[in-house]
Amino acid sequence: MKQMLLSSLSVFALLAAGSTAVSAQDAAGPVKIGVLATLEGTYTALGEDGVRGLKMALAAAGNKAGGREVKLVIQSTDASPDSALRGARKLVEQDAVEIVIGPLSGSEGIAIRDYSKTKPKVTFINGISAAMETTYVEPSENFFRFNTDGAQWSAGLGSYIYNEKGYRNIATVGEDYSFVYTQVFGLVTEFCAAGGKVAERLWVPLGTKDFGSIIAALPVEVDAIYLGLGGGDAVNFLNQYQQAGGEARLIGGSLMVDGTVLSSEGSAKRALIATPSSGPQADSWDNQGWKDYVKAYQDAFPPEKRFPSPSLLATGYYNATNAMLQCMTAVGGKLSDGQAAFRGCLSKLTLKAPNGTITLDKNRQAIGANFVSEVVENPDGTLSTKMVKMVESVNQTLGIDPAAFAKIGLPSRDKPACQATY
Repeated sequence: MKQMLLSSLSVFALLAAGSTAVSAQDAAGPVKIGVLATLEGTYTALGEDGVRGLKMALAAAGNKAGGREVKLVIQSTDASPDSALRGARKLVEQDAVEIVIGPLSGSEGIAIRDYSKTKPKVTFINGISAAMETTYVEPSENFFRFNTDGAQWSAGLGSYIYNEKGYRNIATVGEDYSFVYTQVFGLVTEFCAAGGKVAERLWVPLGTKDFGSIIAALPVEVDAIYLGLGGGDAVNFLNQYQQAGGEARLIGGSLMVDGTVLSSEGSAKRALIATPSSGPQADSWDNQGWKDYVKAYQDAFPPEKRFPSPSLLATGYYNATNAMLQCMTAVGGKLSDGQAAFRGCLSKLTLKAPNGTITLDKNRQAIGANFVSEVVENPDGTLSTKMVKMVESVNQTLGIDPAAFAKIGLPSRDKPACQATY
């Protein structure tokens, strides 16, 4: 299995000849790495795939980082900030890990950023949480994020639905927390700048089971409805929307059309066919590095233990782990001097990831590609996303002048305002 992964992922050259990896006799003892993942609650399936991505990267490196054996401690969370904070405290204060990879959900990330400031001797590398505030507001010097945020994941979608789909007036439905605020922020900023209007924004608690009242409240005089839902919430909404006879055109948030939803049981997901969306990857990207990564994922896990293609959660944790591995190799496995050399490497790293090249800005926030796609039905009846547009090098201010971007305000239930210029 390890040989297959190394062969499939050789394009990434994690342990290329000429690296600074230390020999076995020079290596220090094992390095203890903690992992935060949502392995309970509505995002359980997302967390499980995140862990699969992390384990793929470790397997490709022979379970060693800079010549040191990796001892992994996985801590479950439920997507709430409190659970993430409890998990991080256990990993750092009881298990004595030196590096933390995670978390997964948006509000969790904000909580871990704040906690990281109290533990300057530990390096925190985000898993895939994507709230804007995590790195945009009072960033932490020992918190690094190699994934773009939720607003960056919307880059290209607003202009696509306005110019290509012809949508002029939309409504949004989203989970009532920081990540979805960030996703809607990115969509509204671009869609309204193109000339679009947002009729209404509806919010539901994370973990909602009954969407009856929301479905009844959906406005009918709109061109399409944006769904910022994920995991069990997305599946529940689609099932109930189908039962209610819903026929509106849909726009998907990144998690709404991720593999965790498209591979779920039941036929309600078929309502997503032809739904435009966007995010940090696209299943059909015709790129050899991406294809090698997908094959490695498929080879690493039996079909019944994975999705047909890696979800963006798997990719996020995979990239975070590879960033850690490359910089552990660069510093010869040494985490002395407050991990200064290791963190210096992370700050300057150009990560050749399967979903494109990633660099970090001054806040240690990813700059990377984004993909606009539509849901399609494959010949075998499964669903996937087909790329229709790629936006290169999306930064956290979405290409807007930083001073003008700051005036928009932080993502919330009603921000940004829908206006033509920013």
